[in-house]
Amino acid sequence: MNYPILVKAAAGGGGKGMRIVEDHKDLQEILESTSREAASYFGDGTVYIEKYIQQPRHIEVQVLGDNFGNIVHLFERECSLQRRFQKIIEESPSITLNAKVRKDLGDAAVRIAREIGYNSAGTVEFLVDQDLNFYFLEMNTRIQVEHPVTEMVTGIDIVREQLLIASGKKMDLYQEEISQKGHAIECRIYAEDPENGFFPSPGNMSLYSEPQGEGIRVDSGINRAARVESFYDPMIAKLIVWGESREKARVKMIKTLDDYVIHGIKTNILYLKFLLKQKVYKNNKISTSYCDKHSNEIIDLIKKEKQKQSRLLPLVASFLFDDLRTRLDHFDHEAVSVWGKIGYWRDVFSLNAEVDREEISISVKQEASNNYFFQIKDKYQNISIIDIDKSGITLSTGEGPQSFFVSRNNKAIYYVSYNGFVYEIKRNEVLPLSENLFGSDAQGTDSDQGNILSPMPGKLIKMNVKKGDKLVKGTTLAVVEAMKMENHIKAPFDSIIMEVKAKEGAMVDGSEILLILEPADSK
Repeated sequence: MNYPILVKAAAGGGGKGMRIVEDHKDLQEILESTSREAASYFGDGTVYIEKYIQQPRHIEVQVLGDNFGNIVHLFERECSLQRRFQKIIEESPSITLNAKVRKDLGDAAVRIAREIGYNSAGTVEFLVDQDLNFYFLEMNTRIQVEHPVTEMVTGIDIVREQLLIASGKKMDLYQEEISQKGHAIECRIYAEDPENGFFPSPGNMSLYSEPQGEGIRVDSGINRAARVESFYDPMIAKLIVWGESREKARVKMIKTLDDYVIHGIKTNILYLKFLLKQKVYKNNKISTSYCDKHSNEIIDLIKKEKQKQSRLLPLVASFLFDDLRTRLDHFDHEAVSVWGKIGYWRDVFSLNAEVDREEISISVKQEASNNYFFQIKDKYQNISIIDIDKSGITLSTGEGPQSFFVSRNNKAIYYVSYNGFVYEIKRNEVLPLSENLFGSDAQGTDSDQGNILSPMPGKLIKMNVKKGDKLVKGTTLAVVEAMKMENHIKAPFDSIIMEVKAKEGAMVDGSEILLILEPADSK
């Protein structure tokens, strides 16, 4: 057998249950893990093997067929930006295709649907190589996550058409009358932590605010802060924008992602934004493997950009928002001047906090009813309050208005959105509202103590070690399933297993110790 090959779930879809095998020695382990994931996600552990085509484009064609033999296509969607075979950004039309290949793809999709007498909404998927040769991949006989981009460029309500077909109606759509207008891009919003290996991030939101505006669409199952469970797929929403051109849609999506605010859990919003800012995306030099090869570079870029931002302003925003919102809750601000009810202040107030785990101390002085003077080390900042509402505050810093979304969880952690970044702030003068309802802040390992914890709530599906085992750094200790994904917990250093405390099949919440190890060189 020639490698690389692709192991795929027979009942799969949506990029789940797929693994690349580069070498024969990895085949058995990958077959087993793919089968487990397939059984968990689809209820069927059957897998099959196919040749892996390197550097392809993933382009699919939306089709509709009725019960009277009429078949039309609604043109194509480009779905090449994927991570672990899971689509994350889709768009229509595909600028990869020329007119001839676009027509050939559409004709091929219609021919496939007609040959099987298809009568519903469906998608015929293809892989397209660098020479624009295309290969049939599969047909999804259902509505798909990315169908909104097709709806936005064709103006056709695919779900409506599907329901009419199911009710026995004859389609009144004709191929020559269907066209594409403008450009649409969809981003899938996931509850996951890109900076922590894209681990799932279930938990309680403290703030949820969707972007709004012309040419903006959000498909989600929530409209306010909610709890994201660990038992389901990590996708929590879809964000779709339309523009007159691909570039206008790209710029619009970047701005709209800044306006999508989710606090309390980790998401991939910033990752999506920086993907869209990459020159390779702008110049359409992407492939299905781009994210898997370059995600670390993108995450490093996000970190560097965040370091350039002011940490003072998010801290100040949390402080002023918290103080003034408390007073707004107690006064009728239509009848009484809020600024006249600020309350008692010391001449100078000291504020100590951690912003993204970095300690910061500042001095605060109120100079007027809505004007404050802040000092951090040898830097000074004069700030005035412009506006405040239930979820945010607008400040004047001398460089024009600056807007901040602010929320707080039950552990007294503040979240502040500023310039598209989310900051976590722990203020020493604020006590928690209650005990943590969702486990601890453990990131998987307390290497000083040798305690190994789950990096997220989930199910311990495999424990690979036993007491007394000697391991090298990087060995997989256990596998935790969360949000239908297997997450491998690896040894942080050469070690000896001192105790195994958790059993396979147990639910773990991130606070329980799974096992205890000790550095091998300590013996």
